[in-house]
Amino acid sequence: MEKPVRVGFAGARFAAKFHWEGLRRVHSVPVEMVGVTSKTPEARDAFAREAGIRAFDTFAELCAAVDVVDLCTPPSSHEELAVQALRLGRHVIIEKPLTGYYGASTYPKEQMLAEAAASCGRILAAAKASGKRVCYAENWVYAPVIQKERDILQKSGGQILRILGEQSHGGSHSPYYGIWKFSGGGSLVGKGCHPVSAALYLKRVEGETRNGVPIRPATVSCRTHEITRLPNYMDAGVLRTGYEDIEDFAQIHITFSDGTIADIFSSELVMGGVYNWMEVFCNNHRTRCNMNPTNALETFNPKEEIFKDIYVVEKISTKQGWSFPSPDEGWQHGYPQEFQDFMESIYHDREPLSGIELARDTIATLYSGYLSVERKGAEVSVPG
Repeated sequence: MEKPVRVGFAGARFAAKFHWEGLRRVHSVPVEMVGVTSKTPEARDAFAREAGIRAFDTFAELCAAVDVVDLCTPPSSHEELAVQALRLGRHVIIEKPLTGYYGASTYPKEQMLAEAAASCGRILAAAKASGKRVCYAENWVYAPVIQKERDILQKSGGQILRILGEQSHGGSHSPYYGIWKFSGGGSLVGKGCHPVSAALYLKRVEGETRNGVPIRPATVSCRTHEITRLPNYMDAGVLRTGYEDIEDFAQIHITFSDGTIADIFSSELVMGGVYNWMEVFCNNHRTRCNMNPTNALETFNPKEEIFKDIYVVEKISTKQGWSFPSPDEGWQHGYPQEFQDFMESIYHDREPLSGIELARDTIATLYSGYLSVERKGAEVSVPG
């Protein structure tokens, strides 16, 4: 019998649940979900019962029983737990963002960038010393529309000239999201990380396909805003407000090492569900990647209560009238494909499509963006 890849979860709430669902769909690689640990015993025990796995009292005990630790904990804990797991000889899956700066939002942004980059460096050093994999859980990389564009790009020999992309919706459900010391930033980090990572991934693929060397981000200019904290904001009660010290809108302009560009938007200001899209303009083709919403399925519901037990799409505020239910939202967003690749990369000893180098470039790009904001949108070099 083939030896399974043994996986344990650190964290037992929202992220752990959809990671568990993704791992359940892995095929062709033997996987055993062993157990879970959490700082909240009630959440840990409830998740263990639901998933049919063991509850571990400590992180060290979990690490001793598995091959892979899946970090579904708050981002501020990622570096500490990842380094500990890697030093114990365990592979790690790290939910986005990889790491960041978790302190006062008033901290000088040049030092914030330096500390976030140093945190990435410590995770990378631990991975290299252990010889274990770091899988960066950026589902946009694995979304079918992004992977189809990757296929087109490679087979057509295209050159990406510019990219547009966005992730926005009406605000996170997490009460900690609006506080920098817990979230590491606002819309730019919390939502912009997805299209930024996808844009960086496609440019890496282009460079590696043509010359064997990834095309990486060189400079950024960025602006952020706090629209729902404006004195004249008219709160109609349909968008989340009350953010303590983070932005609710961000726009970042990226210039790559080959001179081509990407413009990424992210915000908490969109009603009607999640708004995920990317458009890629090449020298020989143009692709629109519509992740959410899509019109593969359209349905009309005359009364809200008829759909009370029916999931439509993420963060939609009403199910009445015409809507576009996602037939398989996890698949459309790349979650099963993400965990398939992670398990294959560990089982067959190869790098995942979304790994530590992409994660490091994403963090460097995002926090260079915050330095640009502090400098009123001036261009900032992204550290290599």
